Amino acid sequence: MKTRVVIADDQASVRQGFRHILAAQPDMEVVAEVADGLEALEAVRTLRPDVLLVDIRMPELDGLEVTRRLAGITPEVKVVVVTTFDLDEYVHTALRNGACGFLLKHSGPALLAEAIRSAVVGDSLISPQITTRLLHRFTGPRRVDRSPVEPLTSREEEIAVLVAEGLTNSDIGAELFISLSTVKTHLANLQRKLKARNRVGIATWAWESGLTERG
Repeated sequence: MKTRVVIADDQASVRQGFRHILAAQPDMEVVAEVADGLEALEAVRTLRPDVLLVDIRMPELDGLEVTRRLAGITPEVKVVVVTTFDLDEYVHTALRNGACGFLLKHSGPALLAEAIRSAVVGDSLISPQITTRLLHRFTGPRRVDRSPVEPLTSREEEIAVLVAEGLTNSDIGAELFISLSTVKTHLANLQRKLKARNRVGIATWAWESGLTERG
């Protein structure tokens, strides 16, 4: 079955662009487009999509409030915030309110599709440039002893570093000459061994443990 998506953005050109991208994905379909926050809530309540793509700055109700309300009403609907504004406050609020992803609008078709697929399986995807910036700002040069519950393989360490550098799954596969499914398997193992909820947790561990500066 296809992943059903609702697009919420006040710019018609953005909605059309997203629809065009998702129409090219064999496992996705757009079931509605809306132009403000209240319409987004109504579309979700009526259509029960799998994923809502929502902008932050919209009329009637902003995307952060839409995300917060949906987390309490329809938690089975996954929310991915897609916006032009990458302020740290927006990122933290979106994730705290229950968003399963935070992307910049210029992230590209591949990352948009990957974010939707990640949300459906319960993972979170944040634009790599945002992840890298936040880690640089808040992690800094400190070192902590956060030993994995199981030793990492050399390949897993390689992938952890690449995640910390902001590479997407596709980028990692191309860098290491491995398939996308293999990348996902390694990431799942990393999450388990590091007790990380998502790729942001993997990246944080790589920075804090000093792994990114080795060699």
